[in-house]
Amino acid sequence: MQLKAENITKTMGGNTIFKDLSFEVNTGERVAIVGRNGSGKTTLFKVLAGIEQPDQGRIIKAKGQTIGYLHQIPSYTNATVFEVLSEAFAELHAMKARLMDLEQRMQTDMSEKILNQYGEIQEQYLANGGYEIEAKIASIANGLKVTKLLEQPFDALSGGEKTKVMLAQILLQQPSILLLDEPTNHLDLAATEWLEDYLHYFKGTVIVISHDRMFLNNIVQYVAEIEDDEIWVSKGNYDQYLQNKEAKIAQQFADYEEQQKKIQKIKEAIRRLRQWANEASPPNPDLYRKAKTMEKMLARMELVKKPKKERQMNLQLKTEDRTGKEVFMLTDVSHGFAQDFLFMDIQLSVYFQDRLAIVGNNGTGKSTLMKIMLGQLQPLDGHIKQGSNLKIGYLAQQFDQFDGKQRLIDAFREQVSLTEYDARHMLAQFLFYGHDVFKKVEQLSGGEKMRLRLAQLMVQKCNVLVLDEPTNHLDIESREALEEALEKFEGTIITISHDRYFLQKLFTRTAWLENQQLTVHEGPFEWAKSKQKELNR
Repeated sequence: MQLKAENITKTMGGNTIFKDLSFEVNTGERVAIVGRNGSGKTTLFKVLAGIEQPDQGRIIKAKGQTIGYLHQIPSYTNATVFEVLSEAFAELHAMKARLMDLEQRMQTDMSEKILNQYGEIQEQYLANGGYEIEAKIASIANGLKVTKLLEQPFDALSGGEKTKVMLAQILLQQPSILLLDEPTNHLDLAATEWLEDYLHYFKGTVIVISHDRMFLNNIVQYVAEIEDDEIWVSKGNYDQYLQNKEAKIAQQFADYEEQQKKIQKIKEAIRRLRQWANEASPPNPDLYRKAKTMEKMLARMELVKKPKKERQMNLQLKTEDRTGKEVFMLTDVSHGFAQDFLFMDIQLSVYFQDRLAIVGNNGTGKSTLMKIMLGQLQPLDGHIKQGSNLKIGYLAQQFDQFDGKQRLIDAFREQVSLTEYDARHMLAQFLFYGHDVFKKVEQLSGGEKMRLRLAQLMVQKCNVLVLDEPTNHLDIESREALEEALEKFEGTIITISHDRYFLQKLFTRTAWLENQQLTVHEGPFEWAKSKQKELNR
């Protein structure tokens, strides 16, 4: 046992997040924590890391174990990214300073005591990799694609860049337990795959919260689900967890129905005993006692919970009119800046009912290419032709179209002609209930804004969907509801995404943007990835 939660209870603002929760993680295990948004996953991480204390129960950590947890982004005034990463080696820097101090003293004092001290510290410094600090920083920075940021001020970075740098710092510390909360959120495909490889060779324990299902499939050995204040552990990766959960729910339903039949039989027996006792002349006290005994037995019975049907986003994307055969035609399209092109001489044809994914690493120009296809940007060179009768639904990565001061229901109705009653009914299908619809847009989480935008797309009845990172901010249940709706959609879909599970499941053509060139592979993501590797050999 390396880390154990023992009967922990945590309440916040009068709400119980979890109660009497217990689980343990053994050395070297890879465990995923899953559950709906708001189920308490991040709170559990803070308790495990010692940032917050449980109201009851305790956290037990094996002796000498260290925890690395990315929980908040600190400020580093006037520090470069290299200096922030270098902080991971604080103990080694202290040893080096001690060595330099001893070297100064040795110029005037060559006593055996000083020489022995110097030799011992130098041996420790060497054994702990003191001469490999820069090489280690370079290796991790290259893997997470932050090498270009090393000389930049940390505080000048974007939120996503800061997150990557702090993840790099934690990996450099090499803690014995890694707590990773959505580690792939700001990583592109290459950095995500690098992190997976790193974790395969990492000798410590990994506990991860993630909505990236392929990442979970490739990394974890156990999945722990938090639901209704309780935790349930399934052996295997994410796909195995889905199978195990289905079997568990089926068994719960069978046990519940069996118990309900038994309860009805007991209640019927109690009713008959009382009836016979009353009809007897004189009334029969033995029958009354038997009825009373059975009532006590019924009261002591531990009831099987009826499995709850989870509320899920109800997304149905319908088209009214179909497009022509050609949807988008790009010929010799180039874009970028003087001496620094994003891409050059792109040829791309998109046809009716295509399922096209545009993939590539961050900064290659995927979103720019999408905006050129939509006519929102003019390319430096080349031609774009849009097909006939297009009704395009565009889901941007940023939610700039929303006025933050508007109420949710007003923002929704701005795009569609619906009465307030019909709008509220529609929004309920996207998990906005009661007073939720009167929240200001600026108060919404990223996932809530994404659900609002999907609700708008549903009622617009588009025949072409252009989706830039549509699974961002969505929990796994909402991602699955979106996938189900897209599978049934009869129009054309073009997407940009880093969600490999989503790409592999839905998209049959893959356009790979790399080294200023676009290569179209007539196959799904995994097949396209192997073909792209062959091209790069």
